[in-house]
Amino acid sequence: MTEQPARPARPTTPAEPSGVDLARVALRAAKEQARARGAAAQQKKQARRGGLRSGARADGRDPLPLGAAISRLITERGWETPAAVGGVMGRWPQMVGPEVAQHCEPQRYDEDARVLTVRCDSTAWATQLRLLAPQLVARLNADLGQGTVKLIKVLGPGGPARRYGPLRAPGSRGPGDTYG
Repeated sequence: MTEQPARPARPTTPAEPSGVDLARVALRAAKEQARARGAAAQQKKQARRGGLRSGARADGRDPLPLGAAISRLITERGWETPAAVGGVMGRWPQMVGPEVAQHCEPQRYDEDARVLTVRCDSTAWATQLRLLAPQLVARLNADLGQGTVKLIKVLGPGGPARRYGPLRAPGSRGPGDTYG
């Protein structure tokens, strides 16, 4: 056997991808696009549910939008009625009208007795508000929930008398002081 001379190496030219290779490339590109779309959809879904989480399940430590955090605090503390009445006091001119609001101002709300106290700047406006009180109670209860306000206590310009103590002349000991 005679030894054959070694053949010179042929230069290899990159062959154009065949049908099978083209299919593999197309399949790989489609998979990457699907992963990217799935990741984007997952991010949108998390954003709608409240965003970041501290673990596998939602708990009290997860971040909340400010409005949701305040609502949660009001509910947990049982402040629904005082917060609602405070909101009405802020919207007093819309509830009673600008003319009445100019002369009558809500002072306080007693949650136990469910009484709203309103002070008027004149006896005429106090009388007017006393006449409007039943309609106003109905409007407040429609806005806040039935039974939230049972009574509107109307105070005139003088209000309850202030007691400063016994009136006496300086240096005297009061009514029992005798001369002599």
